[in-house]
Amino acid sequence: DAGVHSKAWYAAICDRKMAEDALYRSNKDGSFLIRKSSGQDSRQPYTLVVFYNRRVYNIPIRFIESTKQYALGREKSGEERFDSVAEIVENHQRTSLVLIDSQNNTKDSTKLKHIVRVS
Repeated sequence: DAGVHSKAWYAAICDRKMAEDALYRSNKDGSFLIRKSSGQDSRQPYTLVVFYNRRVYNIPIRFIESTKQYALGREKSGEERFDSVAEIVENHQRTSLVLIDSQNNTKDSTKLKHIVRVS
């Protein structure tokens, strides 16, 4: 277990659209939640959804089978790895998370500041 089920930021019954709608309603930079990923893929079990600068970013959370750890986004050399999804959240509440806009090829960064609950 990734240590997500008891967390306020985990939206258990929530799809991509519900998550995005909830974040747009919050309209606060650094608003976030974690949802189950749309594809039923054990290597990418969750998605971190972040609101920043009037945009919503869906960042895949990968599970690395060989080390039983988690990492954000696509695999890259020297990436940060965490023992639980909760550690990813705690880390990025303290240190900025880089947000990459693949459409406009721009980079932003924000900390995870406001937990959004999906109603």
